[in-house]
Amino acid sequence: MATLHRPPVPALRALVDSIWAHDPSPGAPSLPGAREHVLPTGATHIALRIDGPPLHIFKHADDLHGQGLGHAVVGGARTVYHLRDVSQPSASVGAMLRPGAARVLLGVPESALAGQHTPLDQLLPVGEVEALSERLRSCRDGAGRLAVFEHWLLVRAQGRPVALHPALVQVLRRPGHPEQRAADLVRASGLSHRHCIALFRQATGLAPHDWLALQRFNQVLALAARPMETWSGIAAATGYADQAHLANSFRDITGMTPGVWRRQADPATPRHVPLAPQVLRP
Repeated sequence: MATLHRPPVPALRALVDSIWAHDPSPGAPSLPGAREHVLPTGATHIALRIDGPPLHIFKHADDLHGQGLGHAVVGGARTVYHLRDVSQPSASVGAMLRPGAARVLLGVPESALAGQHTPLDQLLPVGEVEALSERLRSCRDGAGRLAVFEHWLLVRAQGRPVALHPALVQVLRRPGHPEQRAADLVRASGLSHRHCIALFRQATGLAPHDWLALQRFNQVLALAARPMETWSGIAAATGYADQAHLANSFRDITGMTPGVWRRQADPATPRHVPLAPQVLRP
């Protein structure tokens, strides 16, 4: 298995945080019933599968049927995990967007995409997704697909600069303090409470409170990837009242305890946590 993950070219960095391409190992076997927990980033994502079955997701472990989504989707900003079918190996490419980028690249604000997966072809002109998919399928490897996908993003962005409200630019770039509150963001923006919340939701898909909670969760994951860090130390460093407070929040966001995450997650892909294959009842 090979995964390429990098920042985009400079011309895209105001809109795109990172891009990636995944190639399964040659001859990788099918794993009937296999799923993985996909943990939230707080950002909007674009993802295209090049081969294999369409993307299929589940709300939780007891969801036996799930939802089929197609091969090209936009994942809106989420506050909690979902599960993804990984029973069939497949190649894919994708991007994690910055706040405000969805309106530029896809024509809709992040608030219209949040908390759900939307087929990409519902947001773009007829035939554009199929044409992109054909170009991606013609590539020999992940590096080639990543170049094609990045070029498509550049074409979509051409002449369409990101247009975040200046007050939001300052707020979103401020380094997050573990004990920062939504009221602090509103105060720093200089806007009225109602105006700030509305603009923030349009740009990120989340309310400031939820966005801050995910920024803190991101800090937790970064520290937890270091085996020497204790959960009590991580709780203290990230502003939780104690280890129990951290554990409860972690379980709400990820659907698993911190200990299970640490045993099952690969530090290289901490937001994609494999689960044992499920035996699904009819």
